[in-house]
Amino acid sequence: MSNILITGASGDIGLATAEKFASAGHNLALFGNNNYDKLISASDILKEKYNIDITTHKCDVSDSCTVKKEIEKVLIRFDNIDLLINNAGMSIVGLDQELSDEDWLKLCNVNLSSAMYFCRALIPSMINRKSGKILNISSMWGVYGASCEAAYSATKGGLNAYTKALAKELAPSGISVNALALGAIDTKMNAHLSDEEKTALEEEIPFGRMANVKETAEMIYCIFSAPSYLTGQIIGFDGGY
Repeated sequence: MSNILITGASGDIGLATAEKFASAGHNLALFGNNNYDKLISASDILKEKYNIDITTHKCDVSDSCTVKKEIEKVLIRFDNIDLLINNAGMSIVGLDQELSDEDWLKLCNVNLSSAMYFCRALIPSMINRKSGKILNISSMWGVYGASCEAAYSATKGGLNAYTKALAKELAPSGISVNALALGAIDTKMNAHLSDEEKTALEEEIPFGRMANVKETAEMIYCIFSAPSYLTGQIIGFDGGY
């Protein structure tokens, strides 16, 4: 039994991932901000269904002080975290020249800074144990770039670079760090797409469709189950895009 921390746990991918790890008997520390009532309800269901220990934390992941305070609570409860899943993220679609300073900073803070805040807070305990895994949920747009999502692509590209650098830093301590570069996933984040836009996107995917959240959670679990020697990798999950 391991202790798993998931940020962005109230979103579609976060909830599916929580369900997957809970079904395998792992304890969970779930962090969410939006839709927190939904996260509480889901947590109660998982706790009763799988008889595991779950803590929930309402947290603005872009606030480093709040992250540090909540992580201290988690480590008192669980003593250690075996896997950190930095899943919190947001997207803003639009022309780059129309992006406000406020939205740019929000994207950077939620998609990139938050991952660093959680890593920074948990790395000391992982180093003390010479054990632990970190998985950053990234995007294929951080690799290829997306028109009308230049800022989003930049933050995910930064997350990929952070993953590779941190993996080298932590490998001597037996800690693995990887990123999962997701392709198009059928979630509320893609709800802005019209039927025509969704069809056009799926036609570009060799597999012919978006992934669903259940198989995305399965992929996350596969990386958790992999040997720790798997580190510093940007692993694509995009249907062959």
